[in-house]
Amino acid sequence: MDDRIDLHIHSDRSSDGDYSPEHIVNLAKKANLRAISISDHDTVDAYPETIQYGEENGVEIIPSLELTTLFEGREFHLLCPFINWKSEILVDLVREVAKRRRIEARERVEKLQNLGFDISWEEVLHASDPYPPLGVTIAQLILNKAEKNKTPGFSQYLDGENKPFAPYHFYKNYFMEGKPASVPRRNVDLLDVLDKILSAGGVPVVAHPGAYFQSAKKEDLIRLKERGLKGLEVYSSYHDAEQKSLYKSIAEELDLVPTAGSDFHGSIKPHIHFGELDEGGYWMVEELKKRRS
Repeated sequence: MDDRIDLHIHSDRSSDGDYSPEHIVNLAKKANLRAISISDHDTVDAYPETIQYGEENGVEIIPSLELTTLFEGREFHLLCPFINWKSEILVDLVREVAKRRRIEARERVEKLQNLGFDISWEEVLHASDPYPPLGVTIAQLILNKAEKNKTPGFSQYLDGENKPFAPYHFYKNYFMEGKPASVPRRNVDLLDVLDKILSAGGVPVVAHPGAYFQSAKKEDLIRLKERGLKGLEVYSSYHDAEQKSLYKSIAEELDLVPTAGSDFHGSIKPHIHFGELDEGGYWMVEELKKRRS
């Protein structure tokens, strides 16, 4: 086992993840990863079982989740390594996030229905239950049905090299601000969340700052650092070499811990293969530990 880590992995406790926590720990063991975090969307339901599997297989498990938040009108994702997953503060926060996400998802479905798409709220709930439906989950349902029924007009998503990224292209075309099925953002405020995560023992890290829906700027990160941000996911499947260099430089300048996460999900992101992230080193975990409150 070497010193490689991956602090951003999704299990089937996310509505868009494929594999059980036990299976992911087994994959980590086979890939010789020293430490991992299952960072599911807005839930810590992978814990405590993941910790038990890690102990049985010699893989260090760092409890975490990926919270969906709002900052300056943009959706920002926050990783929370070392979170106390039993904290009442976190339990209340996750419950509030889930409530807001379900409202947002239902409004998206209604917009899509009005646009003529063949989708029902019941099938969305069935696909994501018991977790809040994500925008890409809704997109994948529509695309799966279109592919099965050979519905005209979907070739831009389903043909050739576009297919692996189809749910995300659909999301951009329909759910982003100003698009036909966009709805008001109902996410919790990132600045408020930072305080709560710190109180619950977590070490807040901005996930994939260069993602198309975030486009985090240095000025954003300065402000977030002032409110308790501790780390920045520099090495991400969302980032090209130029973005990695940019965010590495910003992390160094702002004294934020640079972290690494693949954002592995499974079939919804077929271009991301488990264990292929090489930039993550155990020194990142050690630095995050030093930043715990």
